[in-house]
Amino acid sequence: MNAITLDRPALDALHAQARWLSLLLAAIGLHVFESALPNLGPWFKPGLANIVTLLTLVMLGPRAAVSLALGRVLLGSMFIGTLLTPTFFLSLSGTIAATTVILAAWRWLPGTSLVGISLLGAMAHMVAQFVVVEHFYIQQPALYHLLPPMLLLSAVTGWINGALAAYLCARVRP
Repeated sequence: MNAITLDRPALDALHAQARWLSLLLAAIGLHVFESALPNLGPWFKPGLANIVTLLTLVMLGPRAAVSLALGRVLLGSMFIGTLLTPTFFLSLSGTIAATTVILAAWRWLPGTSLVGISLLGAMAHMVAQFVVVEHFYIQQPALYHLLPPMLLLSAVTGWINGALAAYLCARVRP
């Protein structure tokens, strides 16, 4: 009788998967925590889970950061009961835009700090949400009058999140 043998994955691969999963759980926890916070404005949350996306980018690379960002939105929305609602689609569109801009800045703007990358991602997130709201829900160009103050608020939270991510990256083992 032939015994089926399975190759064991390398310990380094298991360690990276465990690290990614722990970061995903932290991001989901922050996503759920943010849902309980009072709104700072329409469609606005501080984006604390993006700190974890930045950490993942630095520690595990772009592919892990993309899968973490998308997994966080999907699973976090399931936990708070917003899956496939307008809130989910706003979060997903903002996350896709922010993650795309973050990865582009990471790759094509070498030497940009995590604060700068976070600022760019926060701006992209806010612009994407406005575009989705105007295109699918409200359909009033006057909505864009709210964009400048919301971008200012995004810049503040993007800077804070980037500074926190840089602080944590300096203190977390690689």
